[in-house]
Amino acid sequence: EVQLVESGGGLVQAGGSLTLSCAASGFTFDDYNIGWFRQAPGKEREGVSYISSRDGRTYYPDSVKGRFTTSSDNAKNTAYLQMNSLKPEDTAVYYCAAAPVGWGQLLLIYEYYYWGQGTQVIVSS
Repeated sequence: EVQLVESGGGLVQAGGSLTLSCAASGFTFDDYNIGWFRQAPGKEREGVSYISSRDGRTYYPDSVKGRFTTSSDNAKNTAYLQMNSLKPEDTAVYYCAAAPVGWGQLLLIYEYYYWGQGTQVIVSS
């Protein structure tokens, strides 16, 4: 059974930091790139980071560039999202997702095959 399980969400004050984890199982982690997405109430789901499983290349949209850092540990089948300088507008449910190698860099939702259930992040002002 394919599973992506996020953890690490919670309540944090503006300016604070959180690190999310995404534990994968049931598929070959090395064959998939990992994206992190978020969805705030009433808003569309948006991508916030991408990491290539093959060469570690990353991509971030301008909204989080310089504040968010993604990484992965292929030996542990786990990806991470380090979030610094958090803002109230970062409040959302955060999801990790897996796209086959060669896909996912543009954080297009339809390219991601597997999704986690999400973890809530609340940033208070």
